[in-house]
Amino acid sequence: MIVRLGYVAMSTIVQNASPSKTMTATFFRKLPDREAAIRKLERIAAENLHNTLRLLRHNRAFDIRMYRFSSKLIPLIGHELLQGWDPFPALEDDFRAIGDYVREHDMRVSFHPDHFTVLSTPRPEVLRNSVDDLRRHVRMLDAMGLDERAMCNIHVGGTYGDRVQARDRFVKQFLEVDGPIRRRITLENDDKTFTAEETLDICEAVGTPMVLDIHHHDVNPGEHTAGQLWPRITNTWATRALPPKIHMSSPKSLKDVRGHADYVEADKLLAFLRMAAEAGTERLDVMLEAKMKDAALLRLMEDIRNRSGIRIADQACFEIRA
Repeated sequence: MIVRLGYVAMSTIVQNASPSKTMTATFFRKLPDREAAIRKLERIAAENLHNTLRLLRHNRAFDIRMYRFSSKLIPLIGHELLQGWDPFPALEDDFRAIGDYVREHDMRVSFHPDHFTVLSTPRPEVLRNSVDDLRRHVRMLDAMGLDERAMCNIHVGGTYGDRVQARDRFVKQFLEVDGPIRRRITLENDDKTFTAEETLDICEAVGTPMVLDIHHHDVNPGEHTAGQLWPRITNTWATRALPPKIHMSSPKSLKDVRGHADYVEADKLLAFLRMAAEAGTERLDVMLEAKMKDAALLRLMEDIRNRSGIRIADQACFEIRA
């Protein structure tokens, strides 16, 4: 089984390359010239996109072919203060340059909208804001010229006191989302609410791929092991031109088991990967959710370099021999 590693948004190796620079709403309100303030927002966004391209070039130098974009590329987009603002024409060339680089080097990229983007909500205004947020993320991917292999990963959301109703509401509201947005969505199991099996049931009901989060499954396991669920999870990817993807992180501490540690424990990940290889999985992409980002990825590669049954392919890819 061929395994590729990726990381999330920020680099701890490349200096002064944040893709998430922002402006607070409070600061925006204080600026006397609204048009000048908007131009400043667009300059910040252009810098974020420039830094994203810098990180993609850095990734290529280290053979990292999987990367999650920051959701904060355009500061304050969607805020009530900026109603009617369309920053995309001003950023067209910057977005296109990112997409060109991704396609040229065959990278797998994604977004992970924040936890306020929930489709299980019973509140119409929250649902409307959630769909608008997804629409903005998809518009960024479209501006990059990326096809539906570039996806947005979300959680099912809250249970709101009734798990069954929340599940049914999610299914109904998910299926009402516009097709071009819906086809870019993957679902991830949660560490507090919907378990891996519950999330998988929903994925099968709506026909969308599932991203298994190993850490979340450990702290919110449900009745079945990851190994027992894995054949069904991989099947949700069967019609997509992508290998299955999982998330991997290690607990921050015994007192904070839900928090993410700086680095990733190799033994836990390798145990899962060997199971997946023995189950017949040919390719698997692993998004590392570690605080040390790309540095954690490179350390993990060093940690597994001399393990039995491992063949190192390059700086961010290896083969598990079943």
